Amino acid sequence: MTDLTAEKNGIKMSMSHPTVPYVAPFAAFLLFLAVKSYIPYEYPVRVIVVGGLLLILSRRVISLRAARPLLSILAGVLVFAIWIGPDVLWPAYRQHWLFNNAVIGSARSSLHPDAAGDPVFLFFRIMGTALLVPIIEELFWRGWLMRFLISPHFEKVALGAFSAFSFWLTAILFASEHGPYWEVGLLAGIAYNAWMIKTKSLGDCILAHAVTNACLAAYVLAAGQWQYWL
Repeated sequence: MTDLTAEKNGIKMSMSHPTVPYVAPFAAFLLFLAVKSYIPYEYPVRVIVVGGLLLILSRRVISLRAARPLLSILAGVLVFAIWIGPDVLWPAYRQHWLFNNAVIGSARSSLHPDAAGDPVFLFFRIMGTALLVPIIEELFWRGWLMRFLISPHFEKVALGAFSAFSFWLTAILFASEHGPYWEVGLLAGIAYNAWMIKTKSLGDCILAHAVTNACLAAYVLAAGQWQYWL
């Protein structure tokens, strides 16, 4: 076997690892966040590339079938209410040092001023927020990490299996992903984790997450609350 053949076989084996479909799209999404200032029209490019990775790598593990669609929609609306509730009830709430500091940043949109009037950007941002992000995040957080923290052989762990360590660490890490919105991110993580344990269904969690993000996108556009799109 030549070195080139061995290298190709090694790459093929790596790409077939059971972790890849759950982790690779999320990792690619984060990579784009790190280099977004260097790529023109970065968000549309991100949606296209990460969406392509989902189709190529993750199609076999994605389930969009919801066992409890109405309750999942209700759960998504509830998380949306939790997300904007503190800022609606107490307009200066997000300026507290707990949510506005050098470590986690501040609730300020990084969007270019012209983005609000750019229909191409808005189309891709809405599609990314409401369709792409729920799938890649649920694959990673509830589909992979919650099970991996129970056993490295996560594929042998049923979806929705409960472990206190797995439940709370996943919720905390999910919160940390959301910067100055960490406290509502924690509550959202708890809600989505609990819904996964209740339904044992990736499709239900994706639907709930998609409803939350779609409601938030509608709120951002209708009320001009761009700070929710960091």
